[in-house]
Amino acid sequence: MLKSKIQSLERISSSSSVVFKILKSRNIATTTGSTSSSGVPKEKVDCVVIGAGVVGLAVARELTLKGREVLVLESASTFGTGISSRNSEVIHAGIYYPPNSLKGEAENHGATFSYNTTVIGGHIEENRLSLHISETKHLENWNGKFPLQPEMVLIPKLVVNSAGLSAPVLAKRFDGLRSAVIPPTYYARGCYFTLSNTTICPFKHLIYPIPEDGGLGVHVTLDLNGQVKFGPNVEWIDGIDDVSSFLNKFDYSVCTNRAKLFYPEIRKYYPNLKDGSLDPGYAGIRPKLSGPRQSPVDFVIQECLIMVLAMSQADLYTKCCH
Repeated sequence: MLKSKIQSLERISSSSSVVFKILKSRNIATTTGSTSSSGVPKEKVDCVVIGAGVVGLAVARELTLKGREVLVLESASTFGTGISSRNSEVIHAGIYYPPNSLKGEAENHGATFSYNTTVIGGHIEENRLSLHISETKHLENWNGKFPLQPEMVLIPKLVVNSAGLSAPVLAKRFDGLRSAVIPPTYYARGCYFTLSNTTICPFKHLIYPIPEDGGLGVHVTLDLNGQVKFGPNVEWIDGIDDVSSFLNKFDYSVCTNRAKLFYPEIRKYYPNLKDGSLDPGYAGIRPKLSGPRQSPVDFVIQECLIMVLAMSQADLYTKCCH
């Protein structure tokens, strides 16, 4: 059955811009496929993890270690291309979380959540979530005037929605899922600049300023190559449409003129920073459950429901086993 399952998925992913990167751990057992009244092929599987970012891969690994059979669906051509590759690359210890919060307890005990994906929707049938899958090129050419029809339906026993920026949008497309369990989502763009014009690194450790609204402030990180990075700042953004979210079509450019906002923040702890010392680095977008000037939101746990809707930078390194 594994062979027929892979062949079915390959048929809907046959273009050069492959949509679904299927990562399999052990053998993925499926039941005999069936066809819906609309002619769409259906397959029953054990576990489906939506998104192959650090969260999705970590969850898939834990599930396989516990003997579950896992199918990972990823909309990009490889793993870790979304939020997973656009952060400060720092392992945190929950120091900024409110006392006694679940987030802080999870990290302090070495737990790790991670996340990223493209499934276009789903529906609840016989107390199971059926996933609607379509090829990316159809989503790219979709005008939004008519419903996008799935090319395959997967019926898993367990679904983990770790689709990164598109996770909240995808959750809203699951027909039958109560809207009350899907919190409002906000998006914050953040830029990084690198330190240039220096032969000796002025830092030997990370430096974190007092946290600002929506983020940890413009802090200092050192990568494995010794490169000094400053960031990220917080730029709240609106107007995230479904297609842009699914296809990761966001503005990740870093304009040089943004540096003028970084200099005064950095000089609060590095007063010797010279003008012209910052080069544009990279940018990332953070999904958040709390908006501007709102209090932090803790984890929300629903029975029989696993959705990673707004992992912040520090949360990328929290591990949770179910």
